[in-house]
Amino acid sequence: MNIKFSDVLDLFELVNFGSPFDHEGYICKESGKTYFYSEFGDNEEELPDDINDEKYLAIPHKNELNLGNNLAFDFTLEYLPTEYEKVRSIFNRKGAYARFKSLLESADKIEEWYKFEAKRTEEALREWCTEQGVI
Repeated sequence: MNIKFSDVLDLFELVNFGSPFDHEGYICKESGKTYFYSEFGDNEEELPDDINDEKYLAIPHKNELNLGNNLAFDFTLEYLPTEYEKVRSIFNRKGAYARFKSLLESADKIEEWYKFEAKRTEEALREWCTEQGVI
């Protein structure tokens, strides 16, 4: 398939912006062309009529790649182990990521979080791409 990893990463980030399932992304296995659809409109082009055909590969949601809450827990264990139970309790309520980031800012760990998140996202997405035969 003729597609750059950076294009897959860009599409992955668009798909995972906002709430789950607000956005969809696809890669045509034959051409490598990418497609993006948002529930909020402003779609540059319509999805092909045969988008559910097996020639298209749906971009996964971050939770499918274990990049949701578990990523925050992994980070906490590595960078703020004494706050682990607090972070676990944060994720039991709505608005968890805002409170988690507030905790990271107060601990001066927000930059480490962004680097950790980017590295783990790239690793997981590259593995997914390899499994799917994308790159």
